[in-house]
Amino acid sequence: MIALKQRMALVVAMVVLMVGQAWGGPEEDLKRYVDENTQKLVQKLNAEKGLYDRDPEAFYVSMDETLEQFVDFRRIAARVMGRYARQTTPEQRDAFVEKFKRSLFDSYAQALVTAEDFQITVKEATILPQNDDRATVEMELISASGNRYPVTYSMYRNGEGRWLMENVIVEGVNIGLAFRDRFAQEMEENRGQVQVVIDGWGDAVDSLNLDEQVDRS
Repeated sequence: MIALKQRMALVVAMVVLMVGQAWGGPEEDLKRYVDENTQKLVQKLNAEKGLYDRDPEAFYVSMDETLEQFVDFRRIAARVMGRYARQTTPEQRDAFVEKFKRSLFDSYAQALVTAEDFQITVKEATILPQNDDRATVEMELISASGNRYPVTYSMYRNGEGRWLMENVIVEGVNIGLAFRDRFAQEMEENRGQVQVVIDGWGDAVDSLNLDEQVDRS
């Protein structure tokens, strides 16, 4: 009788273990995936800092190739345009995706290549219970001086089953929302001339001081 109870206990333990792996596995896989891609980006950034001074365009192409594998710039750009995206042609949307990426590079590349050494730790990945194709990943950026900054990635799983980043929150500041508000403001100031807003997006990003927003959060 004791042996039977032991066998039943062993079976129950194995079932619990397998269920735990079934529920915990996808989130651990996502955490590992984000960590691997993040560390790869940081390593590439550190390795190619000198390239920025010699050939900024080559630096941009190199970083863009790495980011494209992990970040859905097209999805982010569409959300930045918001309801105004319906007023654009496919060619204008394509142009804004490229303009959006380039504006980020032009505005923040100098800060990245001259920044002190930093580390990024991926702390937790959570797949949303209401939609298992959406997730959040909690991270922490640690500067060389020891300052810690919380960062959250918003992720989604595309039709091919691949996880891509669609937004980022830094110290409580929703970066995607900040850009969307800026785009709407530019549309109002330019009387709905979407091409004018697209053409001048680089200047609009320069005037959007996200560092100050982060400091105030």
